[in-house]
Amino acid sequence: MIHLADSTWLDNPVITQGMWPATQETLLMTLLASAFTLLGGLPLGVLLHVTGPGGLRPAPAVNRALGAVVNVGRSLPFLILMIAIIPFTRFVVGTSAGWQAAVVPLTVGAIPFYARLVETSLREVASGKVEAAQMMGASDGQIVRQVLLAEAAPGLVAGLTTTVIALVSYTAMAGAVGGGGLGATAMSYGYNRFQSDVMIAAVVLLVVIVQLVQMVGDLVVRRIDHR
Repeated sequence: MIHLADSTWLDNPVITQGMWPATQETLLMTLLASAFTLLGGLPLGVLLHVTGPGGLRPAPAVNRALGAVVNVGRSLPFLILMIAIIPFTRFVVGTSAGWQAAVVPLTVGAIPFYARLVETSLREVASGKVEAAQMMGASDGQIVRQVLLAEAAPGLVAGLTTTVIALVSYTAMAGAVGGGGLGATAMSYGYNRFQSDVMIAAVVLLVVIVQLVQMVGDLVVRRIDHR
C-alpha cells in the first residue's frame, strides 16, 4: 500500500517536479483543441441542421455528404486517427510528436463529435419559434443567430462540456504515443518504469480536471437556461 508519508510520494522528482509541466501540457492541449473544435464543429453542426429535413434550406445531397464525413470522423478510434493523419499533422505543425502536434488529431477527432451534438441541440428548438421569425421577415442568418443558436445555447454549452471532457481522455491516449502531457508521464514512468505512485498521481489530476470542467459547464448552463 502507498502512503502519503512514503518517500515514493514526497521524494519522487517526477511527482514533485514533473507533474506540473505535464499538467500544463494537458491543459494546453485541451484548451486549444476545444477552441478549434468550437470554431469548426459549431458551423458544421448548423449546416447539418439547416440542410437537413425540415431545415431552413433543405439540401439532401449536401446533407448526406456532410453526414457521411461526420460519421466517418466519429467512427475512427482516436489512436488510429492520430496515426492515420501523421502526414497532415507534420504539414500543419512541422512535427508529429509533442503536445503541439497532438492538438491536430484532437481537433480533427472532436469536430465531428461536437457537430452532431450541435445538430441535436438545434433540432430541439421549437419549430413554432422559427416559423414566427420567418413570418416577421427575418433572414436565414438572423434566424440562425437569434433563434436557433439563442434557444439552443444551454444544449450547445452542455455538448461542448461533454466534448471537452472527451478531449481530456483523448489527451491521455495521445500522451501514450508521444503526445506529451499527463498521459506521457503516466506511460513513461507509471507503466514502463513501474512507478505506481506516478500513475496514481496522473489519474488523480485527470479526474480533477474533468470534475472542474463539468462544474464550470454545469454552472454556465444554469446561468443561461431561462426555461
